[in-house]
Amino acid sequence: MNISRRHPLLLGSAVAIAIFSGSLAAQGLGQLKDITGGGGLGGAASSLGSLSSITSGSTGNAAGIIEFCMKNNYLSGDTASSVKDQLMGKITSEGNQPAQSNPDYISGAQGIVTGSGGQSVDLSMAGLKAAAVKKVCQKILDQAKSMF
Repeated sequence: MNISRRHPLLLGSAVAIAIFSGSLAAQGLGQLKDITGGGGLGGAASSLGSLSSITSGSTGNAAGIIEFCMKNNYLSGDTASSVKDQLMGKITSEGNQPAQSNPDYISGAQGIVTGSGGQSVDLSMAGLKAAAVKKVCQKILDQAKSMF
């Protein structure tokens, strides 16, 4: 039974979805490759490059990224937890709403770093080297210490 004869629409849709998904993944991986200097991706690149251009654009996003990093074991310890708690308190006092309702926090907790210029990178993308994500997490933690 040939699926292309019986369900041409199904096959065409599957191919279109695969192509579209691949182009989105390539765009995201390209962004991270630019940010990390080419070494944040799996594969042939072995250098981690410079992560100096990746920073969180808001207190909420930084708190969410720290949460993401702790849940995924890229950060641990009292320092990360303390910084996150202090940021959460600041978000709550600034916005008169629970920090967990802050859109920047929510995207950060999902692993999406959003910079002040609006650019974003998803740290949960498949294919990222753990070492690169860990460096980004540490950089965001260091940046977050100056936010309170």
